[in-house]
Amino acid sequence: MAKHLDLEEQEQLDQIKHFWNRYGNLISWVLIVVFGAFAAWNGWNYWQRTQAAKAAALYDEVDRAALAKDADRMQRALADMQSQFASTTFASQAALQAGKTLFDAGKLPEARAALVWAAEKSSDNSYKAVARLRLAALDIEAQAFDQALKTLEAPVPKAFEPLVADRRGDVYMAQGKTDDARTQYQNAWKNLGNRTEYRRLVEVKLASLGVDVASLTSTTEVVR
Repeated sequence: MAKHLDLEEQEQLDQIKHFWNRYGNLISWVLIVVFGAFAAWNGWNYWQRTQAAKAAALYDEVDRAALAKDADRMQRALADMQSQFASTTFASQAALQAGKTLFDAGKLPEARAALVWAAEKSSDNSYKAVARLRLAALDIEAQAFDQALKTLEAPVPKAFEPLVADRRGDVYMAQGKTDDARTQYQNAWKNLGNRTEYRRLVEVKLASLGVDVASLTSTTEVVR
């Protein structure tokens, strides 16, 4: 009986050896790929966390430059952020912050360059929209009205559409096209939430054009 079991075990062992000789190499490679992918995934997550921490630290430098109103320091920090962490949201935030700081410092070309970068390179559509709104404001300041309208043509997230309409109204107002401005302000007002503080600013603009917002309210209710 023991001999029979030994023979049976030997036969099973021979089958295992045969199987391994035939498929062992393939199995080894599959395991290497699977465990390699797992290790790579863990490594990627670690790298992502490390990059985010470094980007956050560099953004602190951008923030400090803004608080100090140091335009040169801001430009250096922004350049570092763009070269090292361009794909992060920190880079987009830094570009928007730089646009304001550089504008306040009277460095208009540099401010515009920072905002153009955010509008074109940001990985987040909301940041792109904010950058375009600010670019349009710079264009209005420079009386580059056609450029401002072109900047505002780009698609934006739905939440930003009323803000784009408002800014477009500002362009027309600066051009003296009051009818077009009124239309844009009305669109902005209708699509902004009732509790939005920004809506009150649009109301002031409409009032300056002789529009009673009460009439807009009744019209909006009828449409609904």
